[in-house]
Amino acid sequence: MPRVLLLTTTTGYQTRAFGAAAEQLEVELVFATDRCDRLDDPWQDAAIPIRFHEEDRSVDRIVDAARRHPIDGILVVGDRPAVLGARVAEALRLPWHPPEAAAAAGNKLLSRERFRAAGLHTPQFVERPLDGAHSSALISNSSFPGFPCVVKPLSLSGSRGVMRADDEASLAAAIGRLHSLLSSPEVRAEHNPAHERILIEEFIPGREFAVEGLMHHGTLHVLAIFDKPDPLDGPFFEETIYRTPSTATGGEQQAIESAIAAAASALGLRHGAVHAECRVNDAGVYVLEVAARPIGGLCARTVRFDRRNGSVMPLEELLLRHALGEAPSWRREATASGVMMIPIPRRGTYRSADGVDAARAVPYVSSVEITAKADQLLLPLPEGASYLGFIFARAAAPADVETALRTAHAQLRFRIDPEFRIVRGSARALQS
Repeated sequence: MPRVLLLTTTTGYQTRAFGAAAEQLEVELVFATDRCDRLDDPWQDAAIPIRFHEEDRSVDRIVDAARRHPIDGILVVGDRPAVLGARVAEALRLPWHPPEAAAAAGNKLLSRERFRAAGLHTPQFVERPLDGAHSSALISNSSFPGFPCVVKPLSLSGSRGVMRADDEASLAAAIGRLHSLLSSPEVRAEHNPAHERILIEEFIPGREFAVEGLMHHGTLHVLAIFDKPDPLDGPFFEETIYRTPSTATGGEQQAIESAIAAAASALGLRHGAVHAECRVNDAGVYVLEVAARPIGGLCARTVRFDRRNGSVMPLEELLLRHALGEAPSWRREATASGVMMIPIPRRGTYRSADGVDAARAVPYVSSVEITAKADQLLLPLPEGASYLGFIFARAAAPADVETALRTAHAQLRFRIDPEFRIVRGSARALQS
């Protein structure tokens, strides 16, 4: 039975999807996850315990395990495992992205520098130390991109910490807010030196798209182009709807594919999944990022492929097949599909959701998944890193998919109570 190593932060929805795909293919899935190595298999999944910030030690641990039980392929889920996965692949002589390329893909500053050097459309940008970024000094700097601008962390994903500033006051507020986020215990626990610096770049107007792709020995194969029909103009950049196939013109889609391929080449990405984001306006295609990993979490359900027997193949199965050496020869299903990542409207404690059955009954809706847990503290963007849940739809036309998602979302009502903290012996509600 072939064995594929899956590096991931924790167990979750996509991990279970990979498990189901592996069972279908009769592949043994070997996990390497970020966990304590002093506990005896706490998740009962026989995973190799690793630490993403202890790369040398983690690579050695995986390589030692592979000597006893050889690994035939490698996959990663999430941004943090990407560099470690690349180093493991290099050590085991498995085809994958080079470590330097994975590191550049996961760092917004390194990506911008490589895109600019390759002659791609790139916003003007300046980076500064987290503790030395002051709005007045930035504005007086000749490299300051001007207003409106966007303040970003270097290595957080999902639009977390990304804020638009239109003047000096909003720039100072955004920098202060990002400083608090990057100084939080949760982010500090990642031990990532990239969190010591921030990026300020020119705001690029235009329509935004996501691209799911597969690099095969240096050549990009586009699996899907997603429209993001909701405008992403700030002050925060919360993604809501993805729908595919794209309604962009054939020429626009060709330009997007060419730009993503050039950006992936500029980063040095070679073999494995990539997930890219870009903006398109009259000047052309601006590639925002090309991550060395597949689309995250439940959103992967929107990408399926036709089998010869008339059934459909999930993205996780395709990625397993590719990790074991199959060349890309698959076509996305003809049906249009989409997902709404249900946004968190305000900070507070999640209690319950009403209208879920009504949302599921909307024509073309295939699934409604509420992933928030009772009593969970909810944080909206730019500090938050999660959603209330996901709505999925499939239809003949992309417009019907979008209508179904919006109609289903309108059926939902969420109970979110104010957050209470104990302050000097008394409970006070935090106003949203």
